[in-house]
Amino acid sequence: MPRIFDIIEAPDMGEREIVRRFPPSGSGDFRIGSQLIVREFQTAVFFRDGKALDTFGPGRHTITTANIPLLTSLIGVAFSGETPFKAEVYFVNMREFVDMKWGTPEPIAMRDAELGMVRLRAFGTYSMQVSDPQLFVNKIVGAQGLYDTSQIEGFLRSIVVSKFADFLGEAGKSLFDLPSLYDELSAGTKAKLQDDFSSLGIALKTFYVFSITPTEETAKAIDERAAMGAIGDMQKYLQFKAARAMGDMATQEGAGGGAAQMGLGLGAGAGMGAMMAGMISQAMQAGKTVTPTPAAGTKACPSCGAQIPVSAKFCPNCGAKQEAGGFCPQCGSPLPPGAKFCPNCGAKVG
Repeated sequence: MPRIFDIIEAPDMGEREIVRRFPPSGSGDFRIGSQLIVREFQTAVFFRDGKALDTFGPGRHTITTANIPLLTSLIGVAFSGETPFKAEVYFVNMREFVDMKWGTPEPIAMRDAELGMVRLRAFGTYSMQVSDPQLFVNKIVGAQGLYDTSQIEGFLRSIVVSKFADFLGEAGKSLFDLPSLYDELSAGTKAKLQDDFSSLGIALKTFYVFSITPTEETAKAIDERAAMGAIGDMQKYLQFKAARAMGDMATQEGAGGGAAQMGLGLGAGAGMGAMMAGMISQAMQAGKTVTPTPAAGTKACPSCGAQIPVSAKFCPNCGAKQEAGGFCPQCGSPLPPGAKFCPNCGAKVG
């Protein structure tokens, strides 16, 4: 003979338990007159044949056709109140569930005004409370006999991350400003999430952004930008980068001889940095005007600078008289009268 439940209750729900079904295995045998006991922190949803018939708040309730009118049409007139009928009750925990974690399982992209496209990770917490027990059971719990926060956190996390990424993009803030905007980001994201949570029968009570961190690649870009701004001088900056790279290589070699190799690496890095800086400096100077080296057999007129034959006594360009000492045929430097060697480059002129 099937057991008829005269007392229907769930007295020992855990602190992370959201919903518990009675009986745990599914529909049980109840009767008119069975006592439904709902704790102060609970709401009970009465189901028969998969349909929610009514909800009950805290207190002791006697199951009758008066407080569940639909029972009359579903079970007919119960003989002396003893005829059992199949039903089930879902007890919903109405406490606020705090310290619910959220975070970005994968980095999210954000366009930064200074750095371009950057990738970030974000973490935080929120708290929630069931606001519509019947809706929550129908949309989320379904036919599960036990449902706790661990089962819904993953689903809610995907919603949270999506709305957070949307708000972050709309805010248009620089990565460097984000640490001072956690309150603004928290409030904005919470406002975006309210409708999504409400559609599930949940109220989002609090929402916090605790940490926003760049990925390793983005952090390197930030460090290099900061180093460039702090050092300023290209040669010193390149020396710094080369020395750091050599130092990293020495560290990765292991403890044996690592210190000596690091010293060599730093020295080589500094030299490489200087060499690279020189090459870059030369390339930057390539566009500037350079005074051409005088061709062999010519000299520069001291008056107008035009290239004239070494033996010329007057400049054919400006007519200026040329000094008797002449100019060095190799470097064009003025020669004192009677000089046999150039005092500037040592070339023989006599």
